[in-house]
Amino acid sequence: MSPSPALSGVRLAAIDPAAFRHTPWKNGGGITIDIAESLLAGFGPGGWEGLVWRFGRTAIVTPGPFSDLAGFDRRQVLVSGSGLVLETPDGEIDVRRPFEPVRFAGETRIVSRLEAGPVEVVNLLGDRSRVSIDLSCLAAGATRSRPAGVHIVYAAATTCDLVINGKPCAIAIGHAIRIDAGASFTVVSRLGTGIVASVFPASSREIS
Repeated sequence: MSPSPALSGVRLAAIDPAAFRHTPWKNGGGITIDIAESLLAGFGPGGWEGLVWRFGRTAIVTPGPFSDLAGFDRRQVLVSGSGLVLETPDGEIDVRRPFEPVRFAGETRIVSRLEAGPVEVVNLLGDRSRVSIDLSCLAAGATRSRPAGVHIVYAAATTCDLVINGKPCAIAIGHAIRIDAGASFTVVSRLGTGIVASVFPASSREIS
C-alpha cells in the first residue's frame, strides 16, 4: 500500500517491514520486532528511556518472567500457536486462543506458561501518564468506528482488505499501516483479520 493523502482528517501511511526494528526485551529474555513507537524528544529509537508507546510482535519460545514495565499499560494478543497462559499473583490470564486480546498493568508480576509449544504475540504498551491504549482485532465482515488518535493496523497472519472512510486499502501479510486521525473514522474489513493498535492522549477515554 502506498501512502495516501488525507481522507477528511484521516491520513494513511504504509509501514514497510524493512523499517521494523529488533529490540531486546527489557529483561533480556527475548527479542521484539518493533512495528511502530513514539518517544519523547531527545531519546533514541529502540530504547526504553523516554518511551511513550510501542507496538510490536514477539516470539515466546520458552516459559519465563515478563519484563517489569511499571507505569505502563499493556495489551497483548496471540497470533500464532496456542496454549499461552500468563501466571500472576492474582491468578491466570488466559491467552490460549488467537485473536482474543487481553490487558494487564506493566508492573504485574507475570511468568508465562506454554501448554502447546512456542507462540507469537502482538503487544501494545503505553506510558499511562501520557497515553491511553487499546488493542482490538478486526475480522472479515466487521465494521468499526474509531475516534481521533493514532492507529496502527497490522496484517499479522493474513492479507487484509479494508475500506477506510470509503477508500479501499489492502495490507499484505506482515505489513502495517499507520492512521493519523484528526477525527473519527470508519474501517470495514472485507478480508482477513487485522490487529488494530490505538493510542490516545491520556485525558481521552479509551473506546473499544
